Amino acid sequence: MRARRSTAALAAGAALVAGLLAAAPSQAAPDGDDLVIGEAYLNGGSSGATYLNKFVEIQNPTDRPIDVSGWSVQYRSYSSTAAFTGVVPLGDHHVEPGGSLLVSGNSNAANGQALPTPDVTSSIAFSGNANGGTLALVRSTTALSGDRATVLASDALVDLVGYGASATYEGAGPAASGYSVTSSLQRSASRDTDDNAADLRGGTPTPQACGTACDGAGTPVEPPAAATIAEIQGTGTASPLVGRSVTTTGVVTAAYPTGGFDGVYLQTEGTGGDAAARTASDGVFVHSAALAGDVRVGDHLKVTGTVEESFGLTQLDVAAGGWTRLDTAAQAVKPTEVTFPMDDARREALEGMLVAPQGRFTLTDNFGTNTFGEIGLASGDTGLPQPTDVARPGTDEYRAVVAENARRLVTVDDGAGVNYTAGAKNTPVPWLRPDNEVRTGAPVTFDGDPLVLDYRFSKWRLQPTQQLTADGDEPITIGSTRQAAPKDVGGDVKIASFNVLNYFTLTGEAYERSGLGTCTYYTDRNGNRVTVNRCSGTGPRGAADDANLQRQQAKIVNAIDGLGADVVSLEEIENSAAFGMDRDTALRTLVAALNEKAGREEWAAVASPSRVPAQEDVIRTAFIHKVGVVEPVGESVIDDDPAFDNARDPLAQEFRPVGGKAADDFVVVVNHFKSKGSGDGEDADTGDGQGASNASRVKQAQALVTFADEQKQAAGTDTVFLTGDFNSYSKEDPVTVLEDAGYVNVPARYTDKTTYQFGGLLGSLDHVFASPAAAAKVTGADVWDINADESLAREYSRYDNNVTRLYDTGPYRASDHDPAVVGFTAKAKDSQVGPTRIAVTGYTAPPRVTLTATVTGGDVTADGGLLVVLDGWRPVGAATVRDGQATVRLAGVGKGRRVLTLAYTGDRRLRPAVTLYRTR
Repeated sequence: MRARRSTAALAAGAALVAGLLAAAPSQAAPDGDDLVIGEAYLNGGSSGATYLNKFVEIQNPTDRPIDVSGWSVQYRSYSSTAAFTGVVPLGDHHVEPGGSLLVSGNSNAANGQALPTPDVTSSIAFSGNANGGTLALVRSTTALSGDRATVLASDALVDLVGYGASATYEGAGPAASGYSVTSSLQRSASRDTDDNAADLRGGTPTPQACGTACDGAGTPVEPPAAATIAEIQGTGTASPLVGRSVTTTGVVTAAYPTGGFDGVYLQTEGTGGDAAARTASDGVFVHSAALAGDVRVGDHLKVTGTVEESFGLTQLDVAAGGWTRLDTAAQAVKPTEVTFPMDDARREALEGMLVAPQGRFTLTDNFGTNTFGEIGLASGDTGLPQPTDVARPGTDEYRAVVAENARRLVTVDDGAGVNYTAGAKNTPVPWLRPDNEVRTGAPVTFDGDPLVLDYRFSKWRLQPTQQLTADGDEPITIGSTRQAAPKDVGGDVKIASFNVLNYFTLTGEAYERSGLGTCTYYTDRNGNRVTVNRCSGTGPRGAADDANLQRQQAKIVNAIDGLGADVVSLEEIENSAAFGMDRDTALRTLVAALNEKAGREEWAAVASPSRVPAQEDVIRTAFIHKVGVVEPVGESVIDDDPAFDNARDPLAQEFRPVGGKAADDFVVVVNHFKSKGSGDGEDADTGDGQGASNASRVKQAQALVTFADEQKQAAGTDTVFLTGDFNSYSKEDPVTVLEDAGYVNVPARYTDKTTYQFGGLLGSLDHVFASPAAAAKVTGADVWDINADESLAREYSRYDNNVTRLYDTGPYRASDHDPAVVGFTAKAKDSQVGPTRIAVTGYTAPPRVTLTATVTGGDVTADGGLLVVLDGWRPVGAATVRDGQATVRLAGVGKGRRVLTLAYTGDRRLRPAVTLYRTR
């Protein structure tokens, strides 16, 4: 549902608007100047009930009749923050001074006496149990929504009663109490101090109906007031005329007779163009399905309706016959040229108006494209960064990124409120076709068609002037950014990390056939099972049946084949031991599929070790490798540290290039840290941007450093890579732990591409970290962005969700994470034998940072060679060695703790790093 913007409405500047405000009814207040919910009987029809039906009595403590036409009584359950589910329109009625209006609800059973004839009848089931619920008197028939603060801040809310255990109530709490089968909640003399617990008590039910005396609007009836659209909009986040009946004129700029919007946009004639001095919008949404079907874009109209705030969108609700076409020709409306970034105040001043976006944009959010037909855009040449991927969590820099993301974002919509994978699944989805891309990170240009800036479903949106269809006539052009393969990363060995999206060879249906448990499923548009939703016991998480497993596997195989890697670490692959099978069953199945594609025995699995933890997750980490390039040395090792009890245990393997020597060995440790989605206690989400379970991930990073050191010592090598899905963005605490231990985030040094998309924000959860010695051997790195940038609609799990079938067997959207690949020189050349020692003998602090080092030993003469200092992979200083010593002036070293690598060249080639020096 749409969510209200929470800023209070500002007063209108014009004298006419000020006069209208003075005449408008106020919200309920302690001085009793508006209607209140005076009594609520909640157990009608139950055994022992006094009355057959439940009821709500609306009372008028004022000295004037109050018209409730267009108003409603609304209800939702005690714990909900979603939309109020029960909406009872009050119809063509008013409430006399000192009088009441009786609204009936349902009957739990056939017990109790009949109510007096209600003024308004309904079948809404107001809860009468101990949990209670929430009742609201609303100056609209649009359902309220949101948490307690949002509902209480609504301009349409007149009065509210939370009772029982309701989380939505007036006052400091608790909610009102005292109701039963023989007792109703009652106010004393319509007393309203905006405190439900204090104002309402239990008492004998006394339902009072008004009858025909409350029919119609009552007298005096205020005629609709003439107002311009700018006066209706006002200069704040909400209209100053909410609840008022007004008459205005304008030109139809957009019409939506289909798609669920049920209305048109109206803009004051002759307005638009320059936006420089604008403070109030000249456009407004007019809600009426009949009107939308009766008029066309360009019609000049006079309309009369009630001003509403529909979850943040200012609109006029127009009854049947509330519009007239004007014979006079209207001055043309001009689209207003707009540029982004743009703050909310600027957007408010353009709400409902025709606009023409200018400048460059980048697609940043396609998560809702296949469901709701929407595309998130970021102004500029990049998508929106995940804040903690570029800034330390909770810092001023982090908050600045959050604020700038909000200013850069705008969503291009389809002019409809339908779901193309639910109610409209047989309607071709706009935007997406088998032969196009629609990827995040792609450049976007507007084609010149005007759009309307509006606020719906909690976002600022650009709406086309009519509902889009799947004919390709979209208002934007999206560039192509797919790459057929990763860039060449060099080296004689390439390693990669790939999260394979719950690859399970035990399908849901096979699990059920084996009698291990039962499963529920996600289905396609015809009800056919596609993927597992949830299974009883420790069940599978992947494909529903063999056909869908083959669809999933085909994409994964093509993706791994296209990586060009020699060692691939895998995450989210089935731990077959959880189902009583050999632990490597699913792993070997994937390898067999890869070899079938290759037509030879190209790939092999790294076998599970003889010792495995007693308790493991149903998903695991694993390695595969090309048999002609590298070979495992010894058995793999699992880290059974308690830090990983809520995650997946790291898996380490020593490898050697085929034909190489022990000196060429390297160790890879694959990881899959705890996710961000849940955690309590020290793992609760602190709101600093790192999500839940950050404390667990920090402990896992610390345990990983210890484990990697142990494996390095056991293998007798300094060349170590840490790969996998760390569930931590690049500037978060767990990554800092690894970097402080000397590990280099290799892909981050070579590319600005990211591996994951969440909420329209782009960042990397998947990393390859290299020890200093390994980093010195790296020749290149890349992220092959085949997954996270792609629309979810192309994933096997969304097969046949819409009548437009988008699945193919290609590598794109094989997973939700992008694989990262790193090349390095594994085999040492005989001529590259460095000095036996480089010792740091001096250091001066900033701003003129220098290192003095002594070079000794080796098979070359120390004098005459270069001593090179590297910050990660980047040289930051060099000096010629004289008499065994060199003083290096450092330039461009970043602030904070750094790990610098010293390397010596005696024949103009970098030698292997031998000594580390940590600056503070």
